[in-house]
Amino acid sequence: MTLPDGTALSRSKFNPGVWKPTIRAAGIPDDRRNGMHVLRHTYASVLLDAGESTKALSAYLGHADPGFTLRAYTHRLPSSEDRTRRAIDKAFGEGQAADDGPEAGDGLETA
Repeated sequence: MTLPDGTALSRSKFNPGVWKPTIRAAGIPDDRRNGMHVLRHTYASVLLDAGESTKALSAYLGHADPGFTLRAYTHRLPSSEDRTRRAIDKAFGEGQAADDGPEAGDGLETA
């Protein structure tokens, strides 16, 4: 985001000049729960939930060290159990069985 003169919109100008007036106009309380930092955390959480790498997220957020990003957002990572199930379902899911024909079934016929 840039200012009309093309320079980058800094946090020090965005927060008081855009964010706070917008949430007030929307009738949202102007407090810490609705501060601009929540927007940053929401952005990070959405990307992590979508599977973005910690290294890429670190660069997007301007962190010098992906380890810092990981420490800061570990609690927001989707559970590994769900991610594991989705990966296995994708690899061995119903779509693949349908492609192998009706005789493939669950594989027990050929065992």
